[in-house]
Amino acid sequence: MSTAPPDADELSRRVDEFLAAHDPSAAEPLEFLRARFDAGLAWVHYPEGLGGLGAPRSLQPAVDRRFAKAGAPTNHPERNGIGLGMAAPTILAFGTEEQKRRFLRPLWTGEELWCQLFSEPGAGSDLAALATRAVRDGDRWIVNGQKVWTSMAHEARWAILVTRTDPDVPKHRGMTYFVCDMTAPGVEVRPLRQITGEAEFNEVFLTDVAIPDEHRLGEVGQGWQVSTTTLMNERVAIGGAAAPRESGMIGVVASLWRDRPELRTPGLHDAVLRAWVETEAARLTGERLRQQLTAGQPGPEGSGAKLAFAKLNQEVSGLELELLGDEGLRYDDWTMRRPTEVDFTRRSPGYRYLRAKGNSIEGGTSEILRNIIAERVLGLPGEIRVDKDVAWKDLPK
Repeated sequence: MSTAPPDADELSRRVDEFLAAHDPSAAEPLEFLRARFDAGLAWVHYPEGLGGLGAPRSLQPAVDRRFAKAGAPTNHPERNGIGLGMAAPTILAFGTEEQKRRFLRPLWTGEELWCQLFSEPGAGSDLAALATRAVRDGDRWIVNGQKVWTSMAHEARWAILVTRTDPDVPKHRGMTYFVCDMTAPGVEVRPLRQITGEAEFNEVFLTDVAIPDEHRLGEVGQGWQVSTTTLMNERVAIGGAAAPRESGMIGVVASLWRDRPELRTPGLHDAVLRAWVETEAARLTGERLRQQLTAGQPGPEGSGAKLAFAKLNQEVSGLELELLGDEGLRYDDWTMRRPTEVDFTRRSPGYRYLRAKGNSIEGGTSEILRNIIAERVLGLPGEIRVDKDVAWKDLPK
């Protein structure tokens, strides 16, 4: 006999009981997080036994606020955004029961960090053109190829990986999706130094990497469908994350405007107001998108949220430099680092301006996102694609 999913009152009661049994101020952080997962208070909309209780997704923010108010340890989502925002929902949608139970708990607690092995030197915006090959060898697959723009690969324990398994069919149909062990023999991670001077991005070389078939997500040849689920969740995670008013870059600029009256001019006043209004409109649109997600998986609307995020982050970071004038031209440090997170708000204006340039590339280029919005949201005629029915091996390389 099935029971109804818990409502807001029931979740509140469960949080109270959990906090009474696990004092946040005295608990060891990892054990606290593991216990929270096991109690179903990690992702409340996930199934029981997998960090959730089958509750409505819309109740998650209230649960998170209760834990934050109690001073509970966090799983540091800023370090594992790919795992939490992309790998987890993909594993939930396509993983076997064994895969879900193996990967979801240490992913949520932050014990195991994740990266994304999608883009390649010749397959960035056109992901389906990828060339990394996976060849079956009994109960395992041997993978060879190169991936690029891989955020946090130098920290990751696991990767979500999409490969070419059948070159004899059109490009979208010959792909297969895996979970890749980043510590496996043949995996080499090299830093990519960025315009900021740092290298949170990497290129990853895969040379005869053996992946067991039990680490395949979805069916053989289903890689494009699985990847689409990942990408839709990625765009929501980037552009549609829950955020209070004046969070992020617009909060930095608004505070600067209020605290430094000597920087104000009538023209900049108009620019700041316009940016504030556009950012607030994007934030509220993202809130509506999150409410729509309670009904199922994210759709192409997340592309609009991500597109708006990239545009606004670049414009607002440029507005900050314009406000600061000569002061904004100073750059703090060009030391080569391999950071463990990307944090806009606690860095210098110069860093924010330079790092924001990548926002229109990572997570789907703005040009590709405009195509998705035009075709899949607005219903406009699609671009002519002459390679749609051509075997991948016959495409120009």
